[in-house]
Amino acid sequence: MSRRVVITGLGTINSLGYNVDEFWSAIKAGKCGIGPITRTDATDLTTKIAAEVKNFVASDHMDKKDARKMALCTQFAVIAAGEAIKDAGLTEGKFNPERVGAIIGNGIGGFEVTEESHKTLFEKGPQRTPPMTIPKLISNEIPGNVAITYGLKGPCWVVTTACASATDAIGNAMMTIQCGRADAIVAGGSEASITQLGVAGFNVIGALSTKYNDEPQKASRPFDKDRDGFVIGEGAACLVLEELEHAKARGAKIYGELAGYGNTCDAFHLTAPNPEGEGAARAMKLALADAGMKPEDIDYINAHGTSTPTNDPIETKSIKTAFGDHAYKLKVSSTKSMTGHCIGGAGAVEAIVCVKAIQDSFFPATINLDEADPECDLDYVPNKGVTGEIRAAMSNSLGFGGHNSIIIIKKYTE
Repeated sequence: MSRRVVITGLGTINSLGYNVDEFWSAIKAGKCGIGPITRTDATDLTTKIAAEVKNFVASDHMDKKDARKMALCTQFAVIAAGEAIKDAGLTEGKFNPERVGAIIGNGIGGFEVTEESHKTLFEKGPQRTPPMTIPKLISNEIPGNVAITYGLKGPCWVVTTACASATDAIGNAMMTIQCGRADAIVAGGSEASITQLGVAGFNVIGALSTKYNDEPQKASRPFDKDRDGFVIGEGAACLVLEELEHAKARGAKIYGELAGYGNTCDAFHLTAPNPEGEGAARAMKLALADAGMKPEDIDYINAHGTSTPTNDPIETKSIKTAFGDHAYKLKVSSTKSMTGHCIGGAGAVEAIVCVKAIQDSFFPATINLDEADPECDLDYVPNKGVTGEIRAAMSNSLGFGGHNSIIIIKKYTE
């Protein structure tokens, strides 16, 4: 595992922007992308707010015929991947396609396709089922379409570990490059599950915020005593990960180095984390060990920070377990306060936050943090971002099923 992996390209589309520059400017300004649900009829839904990609028209970004063959989550991924590939300078003819792949995380698949086709089946009969139903709804079509669109013939698969999907995709991409199976991987995550079934399904298990329907921009409030659930978001983000010598040989710009990855399972409950945060703490320690780093080497953690009553104090406990006294010296924030929770895409969106935070020496805020939960006693950068050097950042993703996935991104040095 001596091959070093660096980050050479970034791309995203989410509730705060259609590209990385728009997104990062909004994060620095503390803007919130949450508003009333428009993507589906929310009349009978308990939660009526979400972090949607605003005014999205697929044909503005790709050929109409191609768009019709893709679920929304795939469209988002293809757009984000295209920006990242262009940013990295991996244009046609300038790389060996057999040595470049796509590994994308996704939690739920083409949910809107499932709902629409299910409705057609029962209203019009089996023979009227749309022929693209299966090719559009299955999750592996996300990296498949990315590979087809950009001619990537290397390793290609989807990772589905709920809210940890994108971080696991990035971690697996790193290992794929380290072991010599690829020179570069487009890695990230995508999700588009703001549908009646998606929102209703999270509502009935008490996961979503319901008391801020009239004040949507205040609804996602990680670590705050008045939080009542997460706000569902959508979008995609991709990073081009590349073997260092391969990147240097082609003169690529290097944003940073992907230094470590750790993942564990709580083996405790389908939707609740271990109350002691043991699995998450262990994943953080594994990521530090993989990077050859000490707790004191980390300056910033982009927390999973969902704004649910359960996650936030347990994640806080896990950080203190993993970092000891240093937990009180580093800065921790949850940018889900601005983006909502992008489920299978969240980890990649937040990985880009870490890259840009290091690049700009800026700690993003946790907005809506008016009064911290007494059990949440770390420095969560409340309400306004602050400047300061970040040598290395950790990004936490903790998913249903007990999946705990952690990556570490650090400044690149020769």
